[in-house]
Amino acid sequence: MKLTINGESRDVTASTLAALLAELDYQGNWLATALNGEVVPAARRAACPIAEGDRIEILSPMKGG
Repeated sequence: MKLTINGESRDVTASTLAALLAELDYQGNWLATALNGEVVPAARRAACPIAEGDRIEILSPMKGG
């Protein structure tokens, strides 16, 4: 299915947000995720379905100042 991930169009096979993170090799509970503009807490990612055309944002903290 085609999704927009961090502003970039991607084809993926995952059906949940947790599976998407695994497919894209994102690891760690320190990530922040949003689905169509709504924050999805880490505890809800496994039960959060994704669908064709969804917009996903995956954010991670950065070091620096």
